[in-house]
Amino acid sequence: MSFLTEFIRSPWTVGAVAPSSAALARVATAPVPRTAGTVVVELGAGTGAFTGHIQQRLAGNGHHVAVEINERLAIRLATRYPTVDVALADARDLDAVLASRGLPHADVIVSGLPWAAFAEGQQRDVLSAAVDALSPGGVFTTFAYVHARWAPPARRLQRALESRFDEVVVGRTVWGNLPPALVYHCRRPAPVPVAGAGTRGGRAVHPSGR
Repeated sequence: MSFLTEFIRSPWTVGAVAPSSAALARVATAPVPRTAGTVVVELGAGTGAFTGHIQQRLAGNGHHVAVEINERLAIRLATRYPTVDVALADARDLDAVLASRGLPHADVIVSGLPWAAFAEGQQRDVLSAAVDALSPGGVFTTFAYVHARWAPPARRLQRALESRFDEVVVGRTVWGNLPPALVYHCRRPAPVPVAGAGTRGGRAVHPSGR
């Protein structure tokens, strides 16, 4: 099964025709600390382009929760990375995903979600869920493709990030990605009340699909 196959099957949940590059993964996962007890959440884990880099940085420490809504990709991810806690769930239900695992918050959230494919309401709800799940000193990273940075969805995302975090730093262009991308490093979340919070905790995915 290829990433392209999943894009053809479900372009609105996969959102790209190829996985992110190692160069982009290194930049997006750079805030993951190498300290014990860290809770790292990966949103839209896909085929694991960021997963391996997060695992390398954690080096067996902490708790790595990978949230993926596509069941085929989630099962493949669980098979490839058996030590990762893969949750088959919608990113909007992140609060329930963490609660079902007894985790009060995330220290770092790394997003590989296709923001440009989201409607305004979905984009808002996912970002709100991520902000609410972060610890006060938490870090959120996500990326945008350079060629689409000034398109309405990307501009909307950047405005939303700047309104929900005290600090938003836009990194240098990662030319080694196809297409070239840039990473947003967002620190110190400012949660706001959100109506209609999710209630599903997602289910853990094992190689057998159970």
